[in-house]
Amino acid sequence: MKIAVIGAGAMGSVYAGLLADAGHEVWAVDTWAAHVDAIRRDGLRIEGASGDRTARVRATTEAREAGPCDLAIVATKVRHTAAAARAAGEILRPGAAAVTIQNGLGGGDAAVAELGAGRVVIGVAGGFGARMLAPGHARHEGMELIRLGEAAGPATGRLREIAGVWEGAGFRVRCFDDIRQLVWEKLICNGAFGAVCALTGMTVGEVLDSADAWPVAAACAREGAAVARAKGIRLGFDDAEAYARDFGAKIPGGRPSMWQDLKAGRPSEIDAINGGVARAGREAGVATPTHDLLAGLVRAAEAAARD
Repeated sequence: MKIAVIGAGAMGSVYAGLLADAGHEVWAVDTWAAHVDAIRRDGLRIEGASGDRTARVRATTEAREAGPCDLAIVATKVRHTAAAARAAGEILRPGAAAVTIQNGLGGGDAAVAELGAGRVVIGVAGGFGARMLAPGHARHEGMELIRLGEAAGPATGRLREIAGVWEGAGFRVRCFDDIRQLVWEKLICNGAFGAVCALTGMTVGEVLDSADAWPVAAACAREGAAVARAKGIRLGFDDAEAYARDFGAKIPGGRPSMWQDLKAGRPSEIDAINGGVARAGREAGVATPTHDLLAGLVRAAEAAARD
């Protein structure tokens, strides 16, 4: 199968490397020229929970060079999803689908607006904790689960075929009928750890072990679950704090993307994660004081870095 991974950052690189190593023709599409050059020159090195490998991946800064493709994986930040989905639409074969995998709220909606619900599969990655070590070199701390659901409704035969492609590359995959549940369960965990790690510099495991940081993260998990339930989302757990702790325990060395963005001086996804929970809470009439506070602090840290 010919697959384009649009947005080959840390997680996108993990997807691209393992899928290519499974025998697929994979194109990594990214605007980071040094990363693209390193992949072209040396291959894409992936180390961590899945082992240490260097995969032969084709790389480009121009999506149109990759087409036509049988599958596109959109792994950009939420704010870049619309443009990435538009690019995917230009290179996908007729009837082929795009799998969009982002943190936070809004990515799936942006992809559907560009491609139509019938061409979009929404994915949620849990327990990976990936980061870039250098151009052409990514690491992931865990490899828990890829969850997939149709944007247009319950699981289909097409969805299961796509899941089989991921499973053949070594990923553990489950298909779901209710994609909103998947998005919110991941959002609750991202909301618990992302901003706390970014502001303290701690790893996920250090937050779990901290008598000062963990109560803040746990409060975020409880608030996120309260908002989800107020919006009618059926969650697969009763105790949000225990769910977040179990999630974090699987990737103790993980450094969330928000930590990586803040350290690098890049805009983070705070408005799609903690800010997204706070926004949804206002809509549902649920107070989210911890998310509000953390979102404000991360925005202030970003502004200070820009200045």
